[in-house]
Amino acid sequence: MPDVTETPEREEPLADVPESILKAAREAPDHWFGMVDPAWRGEGVPPRWAVVGQYRSNAEGEVVKWQYNDDYRPSPDANGWPRPTDPVDEAIQLAVTGYGSEDDVLRLLGEAEVGVMIAPDGAPVEACSPDGTPVVPVFTSEPQLRAGGRYAARTVRVRDLVREVGEDTLVLVNPAGAVSMTVDPEDLLPPTADGPPQEAPAATDSPARPVENLNLPDSEPEPEAVQQEGEAGASTRQHLVNVLNGQAQ
Repeated sequence: MPDVTETPEREEPLADVPESILKAAREAPDHWFGMVDPAWRGEGVPPRWAVVGQYRSNAEGEVVKWQYNDDYRPSPDANGWPRPTDPVDEAIQLAVTGYGSEDDVLRLLGEAEVGVMIAPDGAPVEACSPDGTPVVPVFTSEPQLRAGGRYAARTVRVRDLVREVGEDTLVLVNPAGAVSMTVDPEDLLPPTADGPPQEAPAATDSPARPVENLNLPDSEPEPEAVQQEGEAGASTRQHLVNVLNGQAQ
């Protein structure tokens, strides 16, 4: 997992308190008001790791204190990572930061078509991870592949690629992206009725194609709106507001 960056909220942000926090403080004096990372979309009281920190109101309903949460896990947006280039990239970013599941990555990747750089004989190029493990780099979108360099490449279904890699070779997803992930090829095979993974069907030979012709996702997914009650159009910072001491104000 990559190192996560500290967000500006670690320093006391009392000079720029969101209007929604000021309003909540006036309506509920002598309370704590938590700020929740908008990447957390669960129901009910959010887990502690999703809370950036909390403001405190005094008996007069004024915001007088900010407390950063040392257990907070910054989301991809909070880390300042680039917007995902495709659904697999988005799932990886969320899984690495704890806001998503690795199962989502495996499901989406197992159904995807990816770009692979190819050797002169047309075989996928293998590389070596820092610990010496052989890996096959794969790219889940055209921008990801371009970031890896201008090399001969072809597209392939991931479940077809699995049968081409060596027994001890892992799949390295988006090595030039905001965050990459190493995956065991066996985890990308569909399960059989008895449970064990099913071997991928034989792949047909496909000629190498230049980077420009790869049929991979090229556009960024539409961002999902993050809104609190009646706060359409408010700033991201205001969307973070959530009252943790019971019912939201």
